[in-house]
Amino acid sequence: MKVTAIILAAGKGKRMLHSLPKHFIRLENKPVLAYTLDAFEKCPDVNQVLIVSRSGEEEYCLKEVVEMYGYKKVLKIVIGGERRQDSVYNGIKELDEDTDIVIVHDGVRPFVSQKILSETIKLAMFADGVVTAVPVKDTIKEAGDDKTIRSTPDRSSLWYAQTPQVFKKRILEEAFIMAYGDRVSVTDESSLVERLGYKVKIVEGSPDNIKITTKEDLLLAELILRMQKKKSMK
Repeated sequence: MKVTAIILAAGKGKRMLHSLPKHFIRLENKPVLAYTLDAFEKCPDVNQVLIVSRSGEEEYCLKEVVEMYGYKKVLKIVIGGERRQDSVYNGIKELDEDTDIVIVHDGVRPFVSQKILSETIKLAMFADGVVTAVPVKDTIKEAGDDKTIRSTPDRSSLWYAQTPQVFKKRILEEAFIMAYGDRVSVTDESSLVERLGYKVKIVEGSPDNIKITTKEDLLLAELILRMQKKKSMK
């Protein structure tokens, strides 16, 4: 079984208000993207990695991240699209024909654990798809455009979606082809798979598996990193 990860590093990162794209910002003098790639490089269940980069950043990504830190599993760097959906599809089109399982992961989620990676990959062998998610802890309100509350969903059945999201290659390809044919736009891969009637399972994620999009997230990431280093020293 061949498992390929598509790592998304094509975001503009406008909310970060930083001179560097968020995936290249350094945590203790190492790019965020490098921490993410570390997890996939170490995972024995992952065979290959494709990085989806913004146009114009591919050389920097290659020299300052891939070559600098010696990632052997990175097969190629693919140019991303205007939307997340376009970037993922550009990655899908570059997959090897013999790829069986595809992992989609945010390049700015640097703390994904080996446990989560292994669990999602193994479950994806038997399920149509797998999404990493954490249970909703707060009360959720649904409101209209006028800010009037319409409903209060039962939070016991609600989850915050994270990545990795993992699928059989043939199912993910079908979902994207149908989405473009139907002119459907979504913000995560699972939504496209779900709309075709496939059953997607959840693997419980971790509060540490944060997505770094703001300066506040960056501060939290620094704290998580320090805590992880302390644990490893015990």
